[in-house]
Amino acid sequence: MGIFSRFADIVNSNISALLDKAEDPEKMIRLIIQEMEDTLVEVRSHSAKVLADKKELLRKIESLESQIEEWTQKASLALTKEREDLARAALIEKQKLQEMVKGLKTEFTLVEETLDKLADEITKLETKITETRAKQKAMMIRAQTAGKRRDVQKHLQQNRTDETMAKFDQFSRRVDELEAEADLYAQTGQGKNLDQEFAELQAQDEIDSELAKLKQALKKNESE
Repeated sequence: MGIFSRFADIVNSNISALLDKAEDPEKMIRLIIQEMEDTLVEVRSHSAKVLADKKELLRKIESLESQIEEWTQKASLALTKEREDLARAALIEKQKLQEMVKGLKTEFTLVEETLDKLADEITKLETKITETRAKQKAMMIRAQTAGKRRDVQKHLQQNRTDETMAKFDQFSRRVDELEAEADLYAQTGQGKNLDQEFAELQAQDEIDSELAKLKQALKKNESE
């Protein structure tokens, strides 16, 4: 892929869309930035070579123009000596050099246009790198925030589980106490009146219901 086509692909790419599709956005954005920086180095290197070509062309043009001036002087000298044949030959050489200068100036113009284009592309690429680095920073902040939220939620979830377990233990102890009382009454042979027996049945039902709720809450916490 040529430098200009790759540059166009990078500058015109939708970084956000690429990150949305990536399995590992953090790794993807590092690779994108690395590709941009590598391309920037290559564009700058190419720009330096083109600038060197421009200077070389300028030297050639100046040298040829100096030779053109010399052939002009030679043609004039030949005419003063009544050597029209030599003057004509000098002008022919001058004409050849002028054609060469014309071609070099056309090339010089193209080189200048290329340098302007490269300078513009370097600016665009630097801007793109800055924008992408900003996305990378924002992504890191989001990742850190999400991690903190996860830790907080995990901590809160653990606290809820501990609280539920404490209640479960409390009601289990109450059941143990009721069972102990029942055993005590059985051992002593002490009877109970009808109201006491129904009250104990009702209390037992309430405890069983509360225990069922606690067990359901524990299962729900464990599944989350």
